[in-house]
Amino acid sequence: MAPSAPRPSSPSPISAPAPAALKILIAGGFGVGKTTLVGTVSEVAPLRTEEYLTRASEGVDDLSGVDNKDTTTVALDFGRITVSPELVVYLFGTPGQERFWFMWNDLVNGALGGIVIADTRRLETSFASIDFFESRGIPFVVAINCFHGENTRTVAEVRAALDLDPQVPMLVGDVRVRMFGRDLLLALVDHLMELSAGAQVS
Repeated sequence: MAPSAPRPSSPSPISAPAPAALKILIAGGFGVGKTTLVGTVSEVAPLRTEEYLTRASEGVDDLSGVDNKDTTTVALDFGRITVSPELVVYLFGTPGQERFWFMWNDLVNGALGGIVIADTRRLETSFASIDFFESRGIPFVVAINCFHGENTRTVAEVRAALDLDPQVPMLVGDVRVRMFGRDLLLALVDHLMELSAGAQVS
């Protein structure tokens, strides 16, 4: 019996290249809307590490202006946006209380930019986030979150109070609205591109 001819080996499948990843940090003070923003724009159910506030936080967490808040992020919020098969955006929301700020140093690794959410009723809660990004040379935009559709200060007043560089973009809106979240992300990408173009020229 003549030996059968060997079967041609099937070509090994060529795996598609992994998409490029863009990491963005969402920062701000306690109760300004970081968890809400991540949930608003994420295409998947966001990963949250929220816990209920207990008596142990009394005298530690400042609830001024957010008296009805009963949960807090203790580690991070995580969301994802697939822009195209070649690009995925990962969103990392930081914890707002000072006792969890040590997490920021780990979350910032690999971040290309950030969004700082400001509450005009408690602008001082944004200072730490702005200082954090500026000290590390990480570009960011500022979102003035209008709670209940109210904004107590003008953009110029907020910019002056936060002592922002004139080139830092600032947008006003409601982080519960998906279109506003989209505008924030686009503003950050535009800001990153402008800074990159300026660096190449110089």
